[in-house]
Amino acid sequence: MSPGLYKNEKSLVLPLMTSTIFLFITGVAFAYYVVCPIIFSFFINSAPDSIVVMTDISQYLNFVLKVTFAFGVAFEMPVATYLIIRSGIAKKEKLKKARPYLIVLFFILGMLLTPPDVFSQLFLAIPMWLLFELGLLISKDKI
Repeated sequence: MSPGLYKNEKSLVLPLMTSTIFLFITGVAFAYYVVCPIIFSFFINSAPDSIVVMTDISQYLNFVLKVTFAFGVAFEMPVATYLIIRSGIAKKEKLKKARPYLIVLFFILGMLLTPPDVFSQLFLAIPMWLLFELGLLISKDKI
């Protein structure tokens, strides 16, 4: 490895760390302020009128932590895409050709990581897809 290449790789550490932290916090905020209120209103409105909805605080906190963590990790998609292409694991063209399969994978992950309502699944899968496309835009193939 030439010293110039190492220097170039070292200069990428700060932007990657900054964007990783920013994207994770954005994902957590999106989940907490957008997705969780929609999910809870759906759950409350789907309960019959004769039943009073009373959430257990430990179950509520467990649910919110899982959802916000899942969204925080999912919002790391541009960094993951960039690192996969930059490290040479996959080429940009190969990921573009695999796009339909990856979109299906994003929807499957949305199904597995969120509660069983369609809104939260869409709220996870669509941002993952868009952030994957952003990762493709910002990345260049390794030379």
